[in-house]
Parts: sequence; structure tokens; C-alpha cells
Amino acid sequence: MADQENTEELAAPSAEESTATVTAPEAEQTDTWRIEVVSVTDEDLPTVDTPTTLNVSSLDSPNDTPLPETAKPEPTTEPKAPAPAPPSPAMPITKVQPFMNEEKTWCGRLVARRMELLIGALVLMVVILMLGIGLGVGLSCVGKFRCGTSSRCISGSAQCDGVMDCENGEDELSCVRLSGKSSVLQVLSGGVWRTVCAEDWNPALGLSACKQLGYSRYVESRSLPLAAIEQDFQHNLVSINLSQSGQQAIKIHNATSLSKTQCSSGTVTTIKCLECGSRPQFSSRIVGGNVSAPGQFPWQVSLHFQSEHLCGGSVVADSWILTAAHCVYGFAFPSLWAVHVGLTEQPVNGAQALAVQKIIYHGRYRPKALDYDIALMKLAEPLTFNGLVEPICLPNFGEDFEDGTMCWISGWGATSDGGDASDSLLSARVPLISSKACSTPGVYQGYISPGMICAGYLEGGTDSCQGDSGGPLACEDSGVWKLVGATSWGQGCADRNKPGVYTRVTQSLKWIHQQMEKEEELNPSEVSTDN
Repeated sequence: MADQENTEELAAPSAEESTATVTAPEAEQTDTWRIEVVSVTDEDLPTVDTPTTLNVSSLDSPNDTPLPETAKPEPTTEPKAPAPAPPSPAMPITKVQPFMNEEKTWCGRLVARRMELLIGALVLMVVILMLGIGLGVGLSCVGKFRCGTSSRCISGSAQCDGVMDCENGEDELSCVRLSGKSSVLQVLSGGVWRTVCAEDWNPALGLSACKQLGYSRYVESRSLPLAAIEQDFQHNLVSINLSQSGQQAIKIHNATSLSKTQCSSGTVTTIKCLECGSRPQFSSRIVGGNVSAPGQFPWQVSLHFQSEHLCGGSVVADSWILTAAHCVYGFAFPSLWAVHVGLTEQPVNGAQALAVQKIIYHGRYRPKALDYDIALMKLAEPLTFNGLVEPICLPNFGEDFEDGTMCWISGWGATSDGGDASDSLLSARVPLISSKACSTPGVYQGYISPGMICAGYLEGGTDSCQGDSGGPLACEDSGVWKLVGATSWGQGCADRNKPGVYTRVTQSLKWIHQQMEKEEELNPSEVSTDN
């Protein structure tokens, strides 16, 4: 965290997204570890050379281990070109690639280059051959729902109709969402997102709705006047079918009747699945400097790879940590990771390390493009929230955060570009920057996508840095803290016209809840109520 001194103000507390998944072994397997890699079909993204610096720790790449002595090549009498100097321990990692310095001779580079060209030519031929097939499939799916694991297309109205038309049932996922600042409940029905009226609402359906969002908890449901919600959600209404609502296990979108033009009660349903976004153990009287106090950012976690801090992350549910895809891409082995919660100081000698059961990164993430830079870690055991460890709220669909909003970043990253990681959890207050301003010449022209959000100062001086990756960009709204972004990339640290770039969480909400929902269906847990 590169920062000038900051003082916190006094404040009251379409088809299934593709993913790449790595699973930890079952607990009873003690002698061997089984790593399951699930391959998916991803849409190709444009690949550009991005002049960026990933904000990962200065930890050396786990793949850059020296070649064992027995495997090193015998010295030859042929002259060798000088091997490039390996990166210094403080140099930020921009890409994790296995290579050995002993093989970086002129000849080795030439052979590697020829292999790259050959592979590229073969890939190009395959793309050309598949283009006709792919084009035909793509055109046939216009206006329809495309099953991600096959080329099959179904009508939009067949999605979320209670019938699994796709092979793995993906057409019956992501059928529920919370929208707007009030968390209005919406269901996908007939290919249209519809707001649920409050009449005939059964609170037991709240349990079902929360499970479909991937939560194992349910707090409450309320009714809200239709006029009190955003105008975008006041149309396309739907009511509950009482004949089915008594079944707690039923999926909420299957308990709705035909669409309506108005709610007879004049009210709609809002639900709350998780007590989140609060800091019960933090006193706003503790201010001054940029070293964080215990409980100030209770959702902040330290992700350790092979016992060293590598990245940050955020608690978003009792079993889920949200981080950046580039933190885990290339070495997403659950058994080699540990999650530390409730920390303000490193190292963590003697601290409890939480095991990781599964790592899921967005299947459309590409290192050079840096879009879709988001990942989830599922913990082997759920967390217990205690004030020092609390979840941060995910934003809702359609929820906007205005440019200039003051938010907070935190982490154990370096205090200067290429510097050492911090022993203390640092934090800094930064404003959100519009995508237009962040995309201007001299800033990041051509590199900011709708899935990214910028925050910081164009004059420099305060920014996230190496080791902060995956950590939270947290904004407070009416006393509730929400996860607006996850630290992703930037050029340098705290440089002029080079603010931090973060993954925009609202753009990935469907993917996030879809992964959580799938896990909840595969490994159902007993839903608890917090009220």
C-alpha cells in the first residue's frame, strides 16, 4: 500500500459464465492428494500487451525453482550468450511462468521461439477450421440461451422454467437476484427479470431465495412501497403462487405466477441473506495514520501460498473469499494455500491457518488482457463471525457508486513500487474515478473495460501496490460497507496519472452467485436464520 498519511473520517459504523475450478482432496484422504481440474469452454478475448503491473506480493514464483543438480545440462565448450539476470526478490510478478535460467541461452531462446511460432500456426489453423462451425452455432443462438457445455441453444423463455434443458442444468441457475440499493427480490421468468410483489409472500421462500444466491444463511424479508425503489425495477412485476409456496425446498422462481402490471398491495419484496458490512469491534475514535486497527476492516484476509503472504482477499460469506484471478492463475492448488483472517500484523507465527477446499477463477480471465480478474476460494470449514472477522456485503445488481465517492483500500502490500511488503495492515482513503477520466490519453487509454473501475488520485501519492492484489476496494453506503472492487492492476504504485485499477464487482455478480449456488446445490448445508 503506497500511501500518504490518511485519516478516516468519523462515520457510523445469458449462458452460464465459464469458470476454471480446482478442488482440494477430501478430508479422509491422508496419503495422497487429488487435484481436480475442471476444463471449460471459454470465449476468446482480445489479447493485448498491457503495460501494467500486477499488484501481487514480491514472493518469488513457485514455478521458478532451480533445476536440480542431477538434471542440469553438462557444460559445453560452445560460447553462450549471457543469460538475462533473474528478477530481484522485490520485483513485482507480472506473470507466473516456469522457466530455468540455465536454459535461457541464445539457442534455447531460438528453439523456444520456433516452437511458439509452430504452435501459433497450428492454433490458427484450428481456429480457421472451427470458424465456420462456430459461426453457424453462434448465429443460431442469437436471441436464445446457449448451453455453455454444449452447442445447444434453447429459447430464452425456457430458461428458469423448472425444466433442465441443458445437460448440466445451467439453464436453471442464476434465476434469482437482488437489485438496487434496497435489495429488491427479482426472478427470471419468461426470459424477463421481474420484481416480486409482497402480497402472498411466504417468509419460508426467503430461505429458498438465499440458497439460490449461494448463501447458507437467511436473515429476513420485508415489504417496501413500489414507489420507493428505483424506477428500473418498478415494471415487469410478478406475484407468488400460494399453491406452491408452502414447500421450503422449492426454487423461488418456480413459485411465481403469471406476470402482472401492478402489485395489488402496492409493495414489493426485499430480502436479506447475510448480516454484513458492519464493524462491531471498531471504534471510529481510533483514527490517525494509515496503520489499520483491529476490526477496522474485518473482511480483509491474507492469502498465503506455501506459508508466505501473496495476496489479499475479502470475506463475502462464511465459506467464501473473493480475490483476484491473477493471484491464483497458474498455481491454483488448494492444498498449497491457507487463509488467515482477523489479522493486522504479519508474519502470522502461531496463527490459525484456514484450509482451502476449492479455488475457482473466472474462465474468461486472460493474463495479458487482465479482464475478468476475479476468483473465489471456498473454505474447507465455515468461518465464525466475531467482530474481528466479519463479511463485507456484495453490491446488488444495478447498484451504482458515484464518481468521486470516497472509499477505502487495505492490504499488506509494499509501501513503494518494488519495495518490501508491509508487516502491518495498511489502509488508504481513495476516490472513485470515472471510466472516462481513467481512459484518457496519458492515463490508461484503451485498457479500461466495463469490468474495471479506477480509484485513487491522478496526481499520485496514494495507491495499492504489490502484495495488495485481490484485496478490497470498500465503500460505505448508509452505514453499510460494500465490496465495490478487488485490487487488480496498475502501472507502478502511486504514480502520477496511474491510479489503481480494480475488478468491478457489480459486473461479476452473476458469476459470483452462480458459483456459490452450484456449490450449495452440490454440497447443501443446513440453512440457518440469523434472526
